[in-house]
Amino acid sequence: MAIETPAPVAAPAYWHTLGVDEALNKLQSDPEQGITSKEVAVRIERYGTNELTEKAGRSPLQIFIDQFTNIMLLMLMAVAVVSAVLDIQAKEFPKDAVAISSIVVLNGILGYMQEMNAEKALAALKRLSSPKVRVIRNGEILEISGKELVPGDIMLLEAGVQVAADGRLLEEQNLQVRESALTGEAEAVNKEAHLILEADASLGDRLNCVYQGTEVVQGRAKVLVTKTGMQTELGKIASLIQDVETEDTPLQQRMSQLGNVLVTGSLILVAIVVGIGLLNKGNFGDLLKTSLSMAVAVVPEGLPAVVTVTLALGTQRMVRRNALIRRLPAVETLGSVTTICSDKTGTLTQNKMVVQGIRTGQHSLQVSGDGYVPTGEFTILGNPPEDSHLTVNNIPEVQQLLMACVFCNDSILQQKDGEWIIIGDPTEGALLVLASKGGCDFSEWQHRMPRVFEVPFSSERKRMSVLVQGEHGGNVLFCKGSPELTLECCTHIQIGDQIHAIADFQRQHVLAQNNELASRGLRVLGFAYRTLPELPAGGITEKDESNLVWVGLVGMLDAPRPEVREAVKRCREAGIRPVMITGDHQLTAKAIAEDLGIAFKGDQVITGKELELMSQSELEQQVNQVSVYARVSPEHKLRIVQALQKQHNFVAMTGDGVNDAPALKQADIGIAMGITGTDVSKEASDMILLDDNFATIVAATEEGRVVYTNIRRFIKYILGSNIGEVITIAIAPILNFSVPLIPLQILWMNLVTDGLPALALAVEPAEPNVMKRPPVDPRENIFARGMGSYMVRIGIVLAIITISLMVWAHGYTTTHFDNVYSANRWETMVFTTLCIAQMGHAIAIRSNTQLTIELNPMTNPYVWGSVIMTTVLQLVLIYVEPFRIFFGTYLITSTELAVCFGFSALMFVWIELEKLAIRWWLWQRQS
Repeated sequence: MAIETPAPVAAPAYWHTLGVDEALNKLQSDPEQGITSKEVAVRIERYGTNELTEKAGRSPLQIFIDQFTNIMLLMLMAVAVVSAVLDIQAKEFPKDAVAISSIVVLNGILGYMQEMNAEKALAALKRLSSPKVRVIRNGEILEISGKELVPGDIMLLEAGVQVAADGRLLEEQNLQVRESALTGEAEAVNKEAHLILEADASLGDRLNCVYQGTEVVQGRAKVLVTKTGMQTELGKIASLIQDVETEDTPLQQRMSQLGNVLVTGSLILVAIVVGIGLLNKGNFGDLLKTSLSMAVAVVPEGLPAVVTVTLALGTQRMVRRNALIRRLPAVETLGSVTTICSDKTGTLTQNKMVVQGIRTGQHSLQVSGDGYVPTGEFTILGNPPEDSHLTVNNIPEVQQLLMACVFCNDSILQQKDGEWIIIGDPTEGALLVLASKGGCDFSEWQHRMPRVFEVPFSSERKRMSVLVQGEHGGNVLFCKGSPELTLECCTHIQIGDQIHAIADFQRQHVLAQNNELASRGLRVLGFAYRTLPELPAGGITEKDESNLVWVGLVGMLDAPRPEVREAVKRCREAGIRPVMITGDHQLTAKAIAEDLGIAFKGDQVITGKELELMSQSELEQQVNQVSVYARVSPEHKLRIVQALQKQHNFVAMTGDGVNDAPALKQADIGIAMGITGTDVSKEASDMILLDDNFATIVAATEEGRVVYTNIRRFIKYILGSNIGEVITIAIAPILNFSVPLIPLQILWMNLVTDGLPALALAVEPAEPNVMKRPPVDPRENIFARGMGSYMVRIGIVLAIITISLMVWAHGYTTTHFDNVYSANRWETMVFTTLCIAQMGHAIAIRSNTQLTIELNPMTNPYVWGSVIMTTVLQLVLIYVEPFRIFFGTYLITSTELAVCFGFSALMFVWIELEKLAIRWWLWQRQS
């Protein structure tokens, strides 16, 4: 009988709120027969294939063309065209136009290479979404590609397979699913098909559903496929990733702002100069050449290359500190971070369950140690003086509990390449580590007392029982599981080496101990046992699991990384607020946040359910006061980051799961885990922590601040020099001089004379207080904190020095030399003075307050090396004939060269005097 085609399912469909029969009826599917091949074709037509689709983006050609919409490059292109026309009219080779065009193309290629870091997050998601899968169709079991699944298919799951679509469980046997790809939590989830849940249940609490991209750890199940393709939870993440618009970094915004100011200022200055020239009846051709030279002078052609190289050097230093930068601008962006939103599991914690506490009938013990290393101390809390001799080795009930930990266990603890690892469930692994810390050789115990029967943990029973054969003929049944349910099976309790009937007050005491451990965010397991004189014939029955002897409780936690506390402290000293965003339970999240210093006693914790009820404006009002978010979904993480950004926070987001990818992309800087991180999170990020260490973020932030400080330093250097060039060129016609510099000479200064020392300034070491000051305001103007006034002031001083030299040199050369060739030597002297004066500027600008003589030259020998190299190259342009002819310079005498050096030295002297004036002013303020 043909199955009718169902109407398209309304979205969102809360499948976890439906019973099994209701879900089957909604999709008109049969749990035994599945759907027919004919129906599959109809549903593929309606719902599409089970694939993630990609929105169209810019083509590589469009990205390349977009590089030339930069206002400074547009002005240079216009200059190149005009210069070429003038040279062709004069029947000269257009070398200026060729040189300018080369610079334009080079800058375009640099921008293209940075931007063509292709978005691969969706490709990584696609690899998660299309595994092979077994289904029931036409009453037969088939293996098909995941992309062929449709809603209504009956999917079969077993241990080790990857879930290929979202689905509602129809039936399951001991099913455990690792959902860390979606929820970020490492612990496998026990699934239960019979449950019907509330509509507001979070993704991590939907125990009757499975989701695409997750992994079956244990058991098997039959699943009704409910959503495929972009309608799945994984598909929603893909949509979120693609919907996030990438904004320019603060550096990119500042560089755009700088370009607008320079071009606007240049055009105004050109208009003034041309206007004055025309009023004075100047030659229009000469005025046009002046304008071209000014336009070339105002654009820092070498700046993009210097910034790119500086960021690249920063990435190399960060790699040495275990931070891999995927996008160059992220280096500088780190210096502006005000808030770090961090996932909990694997980022702040070790992603390893560690037992922290034991509770027995009369003792409370605290357990120390990190990770899976089987060494640690047992401390008996509240130990009275008369019991000071007690240790874990002579407390019988603790020894019995450790035995239960060993036998109720399917994991393996082993050392590999010097590191202790767990094969199996992390929770059971933690119990083996606990036993080892207590001096138990679990391998020997398991050999001496072999396991006879086992009843595995199930979601219905919420406990695991094993029967082992004792050394002296007896048999012991050990039980572990939910403390409340295990306690219900107990009629006795062990106190010391005695077994007593359990009283009501003792039951209440055990439940109070359970609540105390749970309130600290620990996962709590209860342990009990009994002896059986004979082996049960048919295995362990419920009767065998009755009349148990209560032994105690074990509380465990995914322990914080030991170095994170110090990292959080350094963040706060640097004015950076850490925020925890996790899919884990709120009690666990709060306990770890308080332990690490992220949150404090009494701080508010917001859950995913509470977030659902909040409008975005309500969230924005609270986001600056909340440091812990628990039980959140991918959409929640994205909302939190957006709300923080709306409140003018500059946000870094750390994460490792697929669920983190949208928020990583939305954040001002996304930081993925290198070891535990998924490919999706890495491709969506700007930076990857190679050691998965939160503390590495602090080191990377320090490097980011150093890079930004150095970028400001060499921008001051380059633009101060450029302003001096522009003023000199503008004043020359007003003083009835010809333009002293041709565009090719200006390009030389902007690329070589400015570029080499600027690169050297880019590796200036960190200042001592770099992590003791607040983050740089990302909205800060490029000219903020005195940078604009400095550049204008230095530009004016450089222009005054150069114009003074120009006036003297023009008079000197025209007086002492007759022919035109010799008379034009003053132009070469102006060119040389500008270049050499910038060398003095480079030496002096290393510090704002310390005199050059006070600085250790070996802290940055590259500055001195670049100054010497640039000076030698400048002399090559004057005294080596091929270069002299190409760059249009003239031979000058040694006396004239000495005069150039003398005038140039005044630049260095001026800056050093400014430092003395600043020091005097600071001294006056302090006194």
